[in-house]
Amino acid sequence: MWLLIDCGNTRVKWMLHNGEAPVARGSVLHDEMHLLEHEWDRLPSPERVVGCNVAGDEVAHSIELLTRAWRLQPYWLTPQARQSGVSNRYRQPGQLGADRWAALIAARHLLQDNCLVACAGTALTVDALTAEGEFLGGIIAPGFRLMREALAGNTADLGLLAGRFSAFPDNTADAIHSGVVQALVGAVSRMAEEMRLLGFATKTCILSGGDAHLLRPHLNMKVVLVDNLVLEGLLRVVRE
Repeated sequence: MWLLIDCGNTRVKWMLHNGEAPVARGSVLHDEMHLLEHEWDRLPSPERVVGCNVAGDEVAHSIELLTRAWRLQPYWLTPQARQSGVSNRYRQPGQLGADRWAALIAARHLLQDNCLVACAGTALTVDALTAEGEFLGGIIAPGFRLMREALAGNTADLGLLAGRFSAFPDNTADAIHSGVVQALVGAVSRMAEEMRLLGFATKTCILSGGDAHLLRPHLNMKVVLVDNLVLEGLLRVVRE
């Protein structure tokens, strides 16, 4: 049994895997970490704990306290120059977010072709991966909720209005919703164009994250939707 943990900016997602299929999975907000103790008390004891953390030392420490019940210390993934078939072109490979690195590893084993790897959560990340497994680089932008909150917090008349997507919005709520979606979709499309200009044309985006459903209908390319690319990448690492 392997316990895989994705400590993201907003939530901690986890999956218990027996080597063939998931046995259990769940997620909690950062301020609900106490719920993990109850959930994990009911699990079979894992042999290994492998995690990815971009949420800071406090969250990592909380996880480590919980895994002591199994007398296990988590292995925290750190980006390397090369791992699991992916080579890292970051100037300083260790500065790449561990979540992006895990997602790239997962994408590499899902598709051996040029592709974009996009995770739409608290932030939007869009990373370029070649058919040879070379990570060319990528971008980070505010995610859907952060963009909406920025508008609400920095304008006098725009609040957190619930809207829906429209190509030609005729009210403020829809205009905000549609504008943010278009900005996120535009970021993905722009990265596809940059790959084409560099000689790595792609027609595929591997998409994950809590807001992936907002982007998927509007991307002008093939979309491979994955529930949690980070956990899939950690699974690949522990199998190796």
